[in-house]
Amino acid sequence: MVGQLRTYRSWVRNDDLVPFYAVVKETDLYIRAQRYLKDEALSAVKKCRADIESYIAGHNDFLTTLEPIDVMPDAPQIVVAMADAARKAGVGPMAAVAGAVAEVVGRELMQWSPEVIIENGGDIFISTSKPRTVGVFAGDSPFSGKLAVEIGAGRIGACTSSGTVGHSLNFGNADAVLILSPSTALADAAATAVSNVVKTASDIPAALELAQSIDGVSGVLIVIGDRLGIWGEVKLSPGDVA
Repeated sequence: MVGQLRTYRSWVRNDDLVPFYAVVKETDLYIRAQRYLKDEALSAVKKCRADIESYIAGHNDFLTTLEPIDVMPDAPQIVVAMADAARKAGVGPMAAVAGAVAEVVGRELMQWSPEVIIENGGDIFISTSKPRTVGVFAGDSPFSGKLAVEIGAGRIGACTSSGTVGHSLNFGNADAVLILSPSTALADAAATAVSNVVKTASDIPAALELAQSIDGVSGVLIVIGDRLGIWGEVKLSPGDVA
């Protein structure tokens, strides 16, 4: 999950992939790939932002609503993906924006690098041919930095939302809710939806049930204080991120 200075990025080892950044206005991507693809990444980010911004210019409710919303038939592909993810999770479409951008940029870079990992404020698109681990940053929880989730070979989104860390709108108190899904946009939207209902540790069972009900979610990890909730394809790996 994002921290104010994103110091959690220093936890990621880069032994086999080339690390670089792609920053455009508020969008700040940390990318690892088999090649240095910064120019290609920047081009993809600018396209994503232009598509979203142009749609918002004519449909401001897409930016402001906290509920699912229909979009125009001719809406840009990333806007449609955000709206679809939001509808499944029961949240507004901007809850999916970070995951959607990471996914679109990741798919673009896969033309040159089948192995690519893109982190966007705690929301991660992963395409890998070997197992990886994703560290769990959970604010002041005793579990923060001490747990990692094992990710198998393939393509997946791993997105985190928090009610205690970062600046994103959130109505819960979870230190971290991590969602796994083949769709990074959906993982992002679902992380927000699940995190919103976790006010205390007693809400963990209801939050796990909500995660299970969202079509396309394959796993969830909830951290609040010294309590954990886990469901689905989440395999914990204590220790450092590898």
